[in-house]
Formats: sequence, C-alpha cells, structure tokens
Amino acid sequence: MVRQQKKYESGTATSYIARNQAIKKLQLTLPDFRRLCILKGIHPHEPKNKKKAGKGNTAPKTYYLLKDIQFLLHEPIVGKFREFKIFVRRLKKAIAKDDKNKASRLRQNKPKYKLDHIVRERYPTFVDALRDLDDSLSMCFLFATFPKTRKTHVEAINLCKRLTVEFMHYVIASKSLRKVFISIKGIYYQADVMGQTITWVTPHKLAYEHPTEVDYKIMATFTEFYTTLLGFVNYRLYNTLQLHYPPKLALEGESGKQVADMCMESERVQERLSALSQTLKSMTEDMESEEAQPDEFPVSEDPDQVEEARIEAEKLQRLCKLFSTGKFFLSREVPREALTFILRSCGGTVSWDDTVAVGSSYKEKDESITHQITDRPKSDKQFLSRYYVQPQWVFDSINARRLLPVEEYFQDVILPPHLSPFVEETEDDYVPPEKSKLTNPDSGVADVSEEEEEDIEDVIIEGDEDEEEGDEEDEEEGEDDEDEDRPRKKSKTDDDDDESLKKTDKMSVAAGRVEVDNPEKRLKKQQDEDKKLQEMMIPKKKRQLYNKIMHSKKRKRQEVKKLTEKRADYDKEQKKTKKKQKSSE
Repeated sequence: MVRQQKKYESGTATSYIARNQAIKKLQLTLPDFRRLCILKGIHPHEPKNKKKAGKGNTAPKTYYLLKDIQFLLHEPIVGKFREFKIFVRRLKKAIAKDDKNKASRLRQNKPKYKLDHIVRERYPTFVDALRDLDDSLSMCFLFATFPKTRKTHVEAINLCKRLTVEFMHYVIASKSLRKVFISIKGIYYQADVMGQTITWVTPHKLAYEHPTEVDYKIMATFTEFYTTLLGFVNYRLYNTLQLHYPPKLALEGESGKQVADMCMESERVQERLSALSQTLKSMTEDMESEEAQPDEFPVSEDPDQVEEARIEAEKLQRLCKLFSTGKFFLSREVPREALTFILRSCGGTVSWDDTVAVGSSYKEKDESITHQITDRPKSDKQFLSRYYVQPQWVFDSINARRLLPVEEYFQDVILPPHLSPFVEETEDDYVPPEKSKLTNPDSGVADVSEEEEEDIEDVIIEGDEDEEEGDEEDEEEGEDDEDEDRPRKKSKTDDDDDESLKKTDKMSVAAGRVEVDNPEKRLKKQQDEDKKLQEMMIPKKKRQLYNKIMHSKKRKRQEVKKLTEKRADYDKEQKKTKKKQKSSE
C-alpha cells in the first residue's frame, strides 16, 4: 500500500526556505548572512504561491531556494566568520583589561580569508568573467574616489585605485576603447576586450557629491569581491599582451626632481602609473616595434559579409590611430585623467603643466604641439602653431571615428549638442541632423552661412513659383491639344532650336571623371535591392501581415516627418532671433 503524502511535504513548500530559517540553519547573524550571500552570488527568490511556500502562512517573508542554502553549509568562509567573531570578543576583553600586549598580538593574528575559490566557482571560464565586468569596474571606479572615513578604509580605496589604473593601462595598450559619453552621472566608457563589450561609468571628480543615505557596509562587501575578480582579470589580460604584471613603466629611471617634490618615495611608482602618460614595459623587446596589421579575410561563400567585416576592421584600424598625428597639451581646468585615457587609447601623446601632476613629458612652450585643450576664455598669449579647442572635441571625435573640424569647438564658441553614441536609431526612427552629420559626413548636411541660406531659400521659392506656372500652362495646353495628330506650324523659336541642335550635334571629346568606389554605399545599395526582392517574393498567406507591418512603419515615418518639421521651424526661429540681435547691436 502506497503511503499517503501529507500536505506541504513536496513541491513549493520544500523548494523554498525563509530567511530566518536559513540564518538559524547556518548559525550566522543577519549581517554575516547578507555578506555571505553577496560573496556567493545568492539572491532571494519570489515563489509563485506564497501560501504553499510558507506552509499556509501568508505573512510577508523573504524566501531563498533551499538548494542554495544547502550549498552554503559547506562554505569555508562560514568558519572564518565564526573565528572572526571569537577574535572580536577576545580583543574587546583585552582592551577592557588594558592589556596592550595581548591586544597587539591579537591584531597581528587577525583571521583572514581569500575569495579566490569563489571567483573560480562563479566564473568557470574567462569569458564569463569578462561578461560580468561592467558592475565591477563601475564600483571600483566609484570607491577609488571616496575619501578615507570610518566606513571606507584606506586599504580598499588604494586597492581600487591600483586595479582601475591597471585596467585603463590595458585598454590603452590594446587600443580597445570604442565609445565615450559625458552625462550627469559621470563619464561612460565602452571597450571591446577580447570580443566582449564592456561598459562602465566613472564619476566626475570635481562636481560629485558622495551619497550619504547608502549602506556602505553592503557596498564594501561588493567591492571586496569585485577587487578580487578584477585582479584575476587584469593578470590574465596583461599576459595576453606580454606585459609585466604588476605593471612596469618603460622608462623606469626617469624620476627627476618633480616626482620627488610632489609625492613620497613609496608613492612614486604608483603616481607615475596613475598619470597614464607613459607606456608599459613589455616582456618581449619586439612587442613595441610591431604594429597591428589589418586582418586578412579569406574568401567565403558570402562576399558581402566578408566585405562588411573588412570595412569594420578598417574603421577600427583608423580609430586606433585617430589622434596619432597630433600632439596634445592639457590645461589645468580640463579633466586630465579622462582626456589622457581617451587620447592615449587612440594613439595620441599627451602632456600638461608639471605643477599640476606627475607624468608630464613636455612643456607648454613646445612648438610641436598641435592641439591645446582648454575650457577658458581666450587669452592674449596664444601660439599660432596650434589649435585651442574645448574638451568636447575629443569626445565627439572618438564617437564619430574621425577628426571633426576644430572650428566648431574653438574657445568662446557655442558647442554643438553632445549626442550619446549608445543610442542606435533604426531605419524609420527620427535622427537629429547633428547626428546624421557626425555619422554620415557625405549625407549632404553641410554648414552654410546665413547669406547662402537666404539665397537658397529665394531660389527654392522662385523654383516653386515657376513649377506652379508650368503646371498651369500644361493644364491649358492639355485642354487645347485635343487632337494630337493635327499638324502645327513652325514658329521662330522652333527654327532657333533646330539651329542650336545642329551646332551641338558635332563630335566632341570630353574629359572623363574618375569614379570612386565607395564600398559602404555599394553594399547598402545591394542590401536595398535584396530587400525589394524579398518583398516581391512574399507569399499571399503572409502578405496581409506584411501590409500591417508596413502600415505601422508608415505611421512611424509620418511621426518622424512631424519631428523634422518642428526642428526646421525651431531652426528658423533661432535664425530670426540671431538676426534681430545682430541688427540691435
């Protein structure tokens, strides 16, 4: 006879466990339980039926999977937590008895634990670790800006600074930076590391207020795990480029009086690394002389995909050498670390005033400087051999993947809008004219003066009037010409036309034009043709669904048309106000 199963002995009731029950089972306090769950990556789960999970109790509770809690029973860190609890109790007792020798001896034997095995458990492969590196970098960059307090220890802050600087040096050495964007929260970066897209944000150092309503203990626990993960990743990444780890500078003997005056001897190496202005030392001497060559793509069955891959590789190759032809100097007021990181990631050389920070390689008087990045009004003392541009020029140039014209970013010039490169519009979405100009410089959106715009508008108006008159004449001629076969007498104008045709009908040789092959336009034209063929080959059963999709796209295009008209009206109003201001002046 089969034993009758009782209620709440299977199913949802046995799959979940409440948080208080889990704490009792693990024999830990609530802070230690939270810390353990953060380190192991275990999160609470919401059961589908709370009444069954609570065995009839519907009170609001936090539930975990039972198998996750059973997995925590064998964790070695749980024993370290208990040892630390004993250590705190003994230390308090020694301090209360004023036994300084015992207290110092206990502090020296403070129990410590490592998170290496947890990193290996959570990330079995290196690719898994790279995919989860976004939050790690953002948290480490945030902790690196914190001041020393009781909640944020100086050891954790220095460790985050060191690891973030090492990662930035790898991005510079591998030329893997792809996108940059300045927002209110901070500066967003995106890099392509070994085929994985990594995006992180760094807070503004000057205009950033640290949060006060945040539990720093939980943030410190996350940072403790993230620093361990980032250390493993940095070590592996440096080995792929044959670089020394910990990193070493290529010019180690260059200390100078400047470094000795601005920092201590123990901080000299770290300060020079944090400057990001010098290259790292390689394990092989020939690594620096070798230049990255574009990939060779074998002939495959689909030549269009090969062509697209080749074009993308050439774009990345140009991006890696975007600022290689320039020599840059940073003024005091600009964000030094962000600009140095961006410029050096694209092949540029950077320097600044030697009184600002350690790591300057040349002075402001150097006549070979091509660009000076400044964010102040014009001054009387300026060099004629260089451009004085605002910092946004660097950010917009790397997003456009080409050097933008510097005239729009001079000092005291109203800057163009800083558009986000992370927003990707589809075919039927509204694209601002500024973005279309950045992405497609040959799209016809060009800068013209106000006088030229007025002339263009007059020509357009005259052309519209001529078209209307021509339409009216055509209608009148259509009404009069009822009989097409009726013979018509030749007028003087017809005779003149015949004579002109006879004159121009002679043999002549004209100079030919070189037709430049644009592979991007050619691929786009071929894709449009393929799309039309696919539309023609749609069967009748799916034609109705296709018509609905096209109807929705048509409505979307109408909305885009309205937005473009609004933008045109706004631009006209802005021009009128500018004219009024000029006339009043």
